[in-house]
Amino acid sequence: MRYNHKEIEEKWQKSWDDGNTFKVGNDGKNPKYYVLDMFPYPSGKGLHVGHPKGYVGSDIVSRYKRMRGFDVLHPMGWDAFGLPAERQSHKEGIHPSIVTTRNIETFRKQLQKIGLSYDWDREISTCDEKYYKWTQWIFLKLFERGLAYQAEVAVNWCPALGTVLANEEVKDGVYIETGDPVEKRLMKQWMLKITAYADRLIDDLKLVDWPESVKEMQRNWIGRSEGARVKFEIADTGHNFEVFTTRPDTLFGCTYAVLAPEHPIVRKITTEAQKADVEAYIDRTMKLSEKDRLVHETEKTGVFTGAYAVCPVNNKKVELWIADYVLTSYGTGAVFACPAHDERDHEFAKKFNLPIIEVVKGGENVQEIPYTEDGEHVNSEFLDGLNIVDAKTKIISWLSENNFGKSEINYRLRDWLFSRQRYWGEPIPVIITEDNKVKAVSEKELPITLPYLEDFSATSDGQPPLARAPEWVATIDPETGKPALRETNTMPQWAGSCWYYLRFIDPHNENEAWSPEAEKRWGSVDLYIGGTEHATLHLLYARFWHKVLYDLGVVSSPEPFTKLFNQGMIIARSYKDSRGKYYYPYEVDEKDGQWYSKLSNELLETRLEKMSKSRYNVVTPDEIIEEYGADSLRLYEMFIGPLEDTAIWQTENIQGVRRFLDRTWRLFFNDNGFVETTDTIEDVEFDKLLHKTIKKVTEDIESIHLNTAISQLMILVNEATKFKPIPKEALSVLARLISPFAPHISEEFWSVLGNETSITYAKWPEYDPAKTLDDQVNVAVQVNGKLRHLIDIPRDSVQEYAEKIAKESNKVNMHLEGKTIVKVIFVKNKLLNFVVK
Repeated sequence: MRYNHKEIEEKWQKSWDDGNTFKVGNDGKNPKYYVLDMFPYPSGKGLHVGHPKGYVGSDIVSRYKRMRGFDVLHPMGWDAFGLPAERQSHKEGIHPSIVTTRNIETFRKQLQKIGLSYDWDREISTCDEKYYKWTQWIFLKLFERGLAYQAEVAVNWCPALGTVLANEEVKDGVYIETGDPVEKRLMKQWMLKITAYADRLIDDLKLVDWPESVKEMQRNWIGRSEGARVKFEIADTGHNFEVFTTRPDTLFGCTYAVLAPEHPIVRKITTEAQKADVEAYIDRTMKLSEKDRLVHETEKTGVFTGAYAVCPVNNKKVELWIADYVLTSYGTGAVFACPAHDERDHEFAKKFNLPIIEVVKGGENVQEIPYTEDGEHVNSEFLDGLNIVDAKTKIISWLSENNFGKSEINYRLRDWLFSRQRYWGEPIPVIITEDNKVKAVSEKELPITLPYLEDFSATSDGQPPLARAPEWVATIDPETGKPALRETNTMPQWAGSCWYYLRFIDPHNENEAWSPEAEKRWGSVDLYIGGTEHATLHLLYARFWHKVLYDLGVVSSPEPFTKLFNQGMIIARSYKDSRGKYYYPYEVDEKDGQWYSKLSNELLETRLEKMSKSRYNVVTPDEIIEEYGADSLRLYEMFIGPLEDTAIWQTENIQGVRRFLDRTWRLFFNDNGFVETTDTIEDVEFDKLLHKTIKKVTEDIESIHLNTAISQLMILVNEATKFKPIPKEALSVLARLISPFAPHISEEFWSVLGNETSITYAKWPEYDPAKTLDDQVNVAVQVNGKLRHLIDIPRDSVQEYAEKIAKESNKVNMHLEGKTIVKVIFVKNKLLNFVVK
């Protein structure tokens, strides 16, 4: 019987679907385990083989946990609102709802072909009004608590798209997706007060099992700093500004100050002689995103305003500049500079020939290299002789007593800009009354559904697309009965993804977002798998909303995701000739590690990079499944390296795991059908290998070291091929061990072994610890604590025997000769240490 992957995979996928095999209720009595993937945006391009990497990893854990007796919640849905759908709709000339529905169908079919054990009965989509009704409900709760408000803020405005863009979407003054110019504008926007939760967002990171790198990224993004707010007067103008500084102890070393170009007082204090230069610099800066301004910080630029600031500690006048590295969105939009003790200030001062004054002793020559460590203060009057900590305490007290400042904690984190001038998003559930008051709609009016628009571009006068639906915009204030208008901004794509993990626990509830019973049953997500690209914004926003819901008493845990795992990318080689033409892999030849065009024999430039259709290096799961099978795809993606690492896709290497499956198949089937088996395992060494494999695969899945688990399974299969007839117990164990990785073929194995139910809920095999121990152990031999040799001796050997074997080695004896052994330290099965003098 030949292994026909198409026949087997179709058979068992149908069986799972017909039997609702992976459906899980909310009333189970087994311990729960909630496994979640970061759900995808369903783009028109469909999946390539890089996308399923994390999905397969989470599926292996889910299948394993079911077999360990857990009720497993493993759902899938779609992050379906947002600008990408609008862009695709404009290109194709069809409505975003049609585009989104079509794309979801494509994604769902692709995922189902991979054999992922999702409970499809819980499928959700953020653009479904039954879902976004509750997104709007959460917004109302934020509004009620004063956490949603409107403010005039500087935004990235894209005239071509007629919408605000996030900083992350802008580079070098253009929208990164389309190249359309972006400009800064002051606009009234909805904001969410995430800053109110800044401390908790930092402090509660200790509650979660996340990669330390992700925790650090979140801490840096929030950017908590302790210091002082200090007021500077501007000489001869009547104006002043404030700075936030973490080093108020260096105020005596202040030699200039800097304002952000967009600071509101810049134009008021700029002298006539400097006006043209300042205006030109402001205009240039406004074309840059904040991200670009920080990236470009190494190239110091700035312009002198002509005005002078007065340092409060000594009444000294210092030049007042503007520079793009100072941002109005962080701190106060102004800084004082002490170039002797700050690298950035020092570079700026050197470039523009500004004074440098040492105020902390310790550097060799602060005129050339700034000194940023602790030391004794000098040239600082009443701070002289103090270290940094004591000097900070004293200067903050002095500033407070003299009304020049106070201690303060500051954050890099800004409130969340929540408005989008787009069509394809959640309507914001508020109305604007005739007297220009903003009111929340009542909960019973939800959902405020998105009106159908044929033309979903911005209006000719720059209003958001929803302004094209006047019948929808015009409404009545139920409190007064007077006319009112609906908000025409929509929510950002982040909104729907902030809480989707909660809707999964109770997706069909029409009366509440989720029931208290369902939330109590499933609680926070036990394992959340996704890419590091979401390390800050998505995870931060979701944690913020969750904490608000926790304060409301509608969730029982302070954090949404207990354990986070970041899967690595899959990249592929692209091939390009001297004219910039890309080649498909089948159009190239490899010779001595270099690649040539089959058509012209030209040497091609190659590069490893993300899969992209424009680079001809995309491989789809559909084509791999067609030729090799879904189980081969799953095994290959897990076997090419640790799940967390970046891996290189090489289609030709899938043949290796396919051969492994063929070899495993032949353990169960021969030309006549099911193979002949024995009832017991007679071979002691094979029995030990079987138990070692159970132990290894179990521990590796628990620690998500999936590639090494597969390696161990390959070792077991290779040994098993030596036995004819083969022990039936070994086949039963093997079928269960391999089932999380290759579920389709394992179901066939389980069935032929005489089982009538799915292997999904078969009991995971147990191992005998005694059978996982080797008869021989490797013992480290040390002399005075230094490793000199490794010896193999029988397990549980006594000290005398270990010493005898060790002394037979020249590698040990050469360090014992002429020495007196004063003590021997022996740790059974591990260590033998001779202490000599």
